[in-house]
Amino acid sequence: MRVLGIESSCDETASCVLEDGKILSNVVSSQLVHKVFGGVVPELASRAHQKLVVSVVKQAIEEAKISKEGIDAIAVTNRPGLVGALLVGVNFAKSLAFGLEIPVIGIHHIEGHMHSVFLENTELKPPFLNLIVSGGHTQLVNFIDFGNYKTIGKTVDDACGEAFDKVAKMLGIPFPGGPNLDKIAQAGNPEACNFPRPMLGSGNFDFSFSGMKTAVKVFLEKQTQDEITKNLSDIAASFQEAVAEILVTKTVSAAQSLKLKTIVVTGGVAANSRIRSLMAETAVKQGFKVVFPRPVLCTDNAAMIAFCGWKRLLKGEKSDLTLTAFPSETI
Repeated sequence: MRVLGIESSCDETASCVLEDGKILSNVVSSQLVHKVFGGVVPELASRAHQKLVVSVVKQAIEEAKISKEGIDAIAVTNRPGLVGALLVGVNFAKSLAFGLEIPVIGIHHIEGHMHSVFLENTELKPPFLNLIVSGGHTQLVNFIDFGNYKTIGKTVDDACGEAFDKVAKMLGIPFPGGPNLDKIAQAGNPEACNFPRPMLGSGNFDFSFSGMKTAVKVFLEKQTQDEITKNLSDIAASFQEAVAEILVTKTVSAAQSLKLKTIVVTGGVAANSRIRSLMAETAVKQGFKVVFPRPVLCTDNAAMIAFCGWKRLLKGEKSDLTLTAFPSETI
């Protein structure tokens, strides 16, 4: 089965072709228009998707070395995300599916992230504990089986990816803030600043990152601009270390509680170098197997959407042409 995937939930216009779960092509076009604003502007994202979607899908089909008539089904992100951006992908997918007389299926963006790990780890089998960390979500999910999940922890306020981006903006680090903060932090001392670890001892598996942003803001208000510039890498490293410690400690504790042997980390923030290294160091010492997708498959892409769609299509699931977009929906 060849599945065309389309992802347009935020600021990446992406398309791919999978054949029986294997990647034939995977095209991602990032929108540079947001750089000047220091963050994603929803209206500009929607307009950029409109300009890019046809060429990106065409490129994915060409790189897969097939014709559009060789596509058996289409999987498209339809929730959650920027509703205008989602609608571009959904309406294009429905139109193409209608024209080709093939099924279309709407996929939850976070469920797509959960499936990204299978694209290159074909031997991986559920159950496992999945930490999903992205710009809009921070969740701990017991991945019991395909289509059977139980959320055991989530952020009570901001996602850790959003905290990375906001702190990067405070520090004057250019867009995209999270990845650039990670690069700068690699030259810094993670023990230079004592930032708080909210909810680390809460007794549950929920997270909170709003207070961390406030703590950084208060810290910076007490510094001169020269001091901030001089100590930029130390501040970035200290903040990143605090976030990584929270994520790793809670995740390992949850895996122990559920008696699961494998920890999977997915989502855009799973590409962060310190989160990857600290999770590997800590979890492996505790006897857990830790699996990450490659960084390029952590960030938004269509391959994860197509893989999830392929699994659901095999079960006989599909959407009809009333399929629409939803800005928010829990997994």
